[in-house]
Amino acid sequence: MNLSQIKMVVSDMDGTLLNSNHEVSDRFFELFDQLQKKGILFVAASGRQYNSIVDKLDTIKNDIVVVAENGGYVRRNEEELLATLLPKDKQKIILDILDTVDNIHPVLCGKQNSYLTGNSDSFADLLKQYYSAYEIVEDLSMVDAEILKIAIYHFESSEQHIYPAVQHLEGDLKVKVSGPNWVDISSPDANKGFALQKLQELYNIKPSETMVFGDYNNDLEMLALAEYSFAMANAHPNVKKVAHYETESNDHFGVERILEKLIKA
Repeated sequence: MNLSQIKMVVSDMDGTLLNSNHEVSDRFFELFDQLQKKGILFVAASGRQYNSIVDKLDTIKNDIVVVAENGGYVRRNEEELLATLLPKDKQKIILDILDTVDNIHPVLCGKQNSYLTGNSDSFADLLKQYYSAYEIVEDLSMVDAEILKIAIYHFESSEQHIYPAVQHLEGDLKVKVSGPNWVDISSPDANKGFALQKLQELYNIKPSETMVFGDYNNDLEMLALAEYSFAMANAHPNVKKVAHYETESNDHFGVERILEKLIKA
């Protein structure tokens, strides 16, 4: 690997940069300072809400690009770089389907806020790990806000219990199993790959100058846009097929180990 040409590092959050306790390591922040000194742009790309991402990266939030909601919303500090909304008519179609599925928890995801019903206290407690700003409403179909995606949670398995009910929407919409318990539905262009492509164009950075880390299916499009694409050891098999390289797991500093090599290069 010749890492000396890298100009941009892009990392997923959950299962990648965050360990199993949803924490960013002190070592990462030390390495970030060195990346900055070398003029390398860092991008945090996640299915999480914007506010949740910057909460995890608070001390460096003004110096990074944030790709939130699986690519639906991109910001650098106070500047909005991209917002790909889910049309209202599509929201209705999705919500009508979800009404027929048992034991799921849909979340409408806006730029700064998210919306859910009060059907499950245990889910609301869990949601705090991913969404630092949310509002409980009586009826999701009555929410009048700009929505980027609908995220759906199942306590056991998203692939088994959610995906089969919404799989037929693929094509008209982007339907992604984004984690063991999550499925995300958004506009076709609202994905991490589309967002990364826009950033590469904006900052004139080639795939050969891009390094990407990921662990789940919502990372596939952005992994395909980097010559230096890394699957975590804990990654979904689909990710390991697409990525050019593999690193240690998120609990064994997989991202940090490669960043150390990058800085030495």
